[in-house]
Amino acid sequence: MTPFSKIPPVNIIRIAETDSTNRYLTILCAEQQPPELTTVLADYQTSGRGQRGNSWEAERGKNLLFSTVLRPSFLEAKRQFLLSQIVSLSIKEELDNYGKGFSIKWPNDIYWYEKKICGMLIENDLIGNYISQSISGIGLNINQDRFYSTAPNPVSLKQITGKSQEPELILRSVLNRIATYYVELRAEKTTEITKRYHRSLFRRDGMHPYIDSSGQFTAELIGVAPEGNLILRDESGAERRYAFKEVSYLF
Repeated sequence: MTPFSKIPPVNIIRIAETDSTNRYLTILCAEQQPPELTTVLADYQTSGRGQRGNSWEAERGKNLLFSTVLRPSFLEAKRQFLLSQIVSLSIKEELDNYGKGFSIKWPNDIYWYEKKICGMLIENDLIGNYISQSISGIGLNINQDRFYSTAPNPVSLKQITGKSQEPELILRSVLNRIATYYVELRAEKTTEITKRYHRSLFRRDGMHPYIDSSGQFTAELIGVAPEGNLILRDESGAERRYAFKEVSYLF
């Protein structure tokens, strides 16, 4: 990637508590139009949201709960999945500094082997056929020792490494990676972004169990289409394509 050079220094707004950092930042952007990569960091969320409407468990002051804004007005709406790729890659590649086994579970969860360490919710606003604003809300488990929700497979970086980490240092490094990828995206250097994303996918090799509206099946991962659809090949050799929420991984 080219060095980060074209985006202003990141403005981090730290707050003790909010219902949702995405909501907080959305309101802020409507009122003030702060610079790109303005980031809201909360010690605690009362109503943090993930994909599929799930809540996100995070002990107060132990993890990273943040949202950041981009305004990719150069990007057509049909290519919005590239934003998901650059944000998930930025987090996955930062976590690679702490050990092996990290991957991106389509579309943008981050896993350590079979356990989930990070979830995100990306909300895009459109003007015509282009994206006017993109807010990425991210929950990244850093120093939590125990999890109490019904989520089946959470894990934190402390549980993985056996050491406490400094959340804000990790945040700044992640934001710098997003900024660097964003420069690449703006310059239309998307081929390498997509290659990196595909190389980083969860369960990239072999046959694995899934379930869709017709029931359980086993398939291998072929890739992800430019619009974000997951492409699988089942035991019969048939290719299956799924939009988000149309198929689930089985553990």
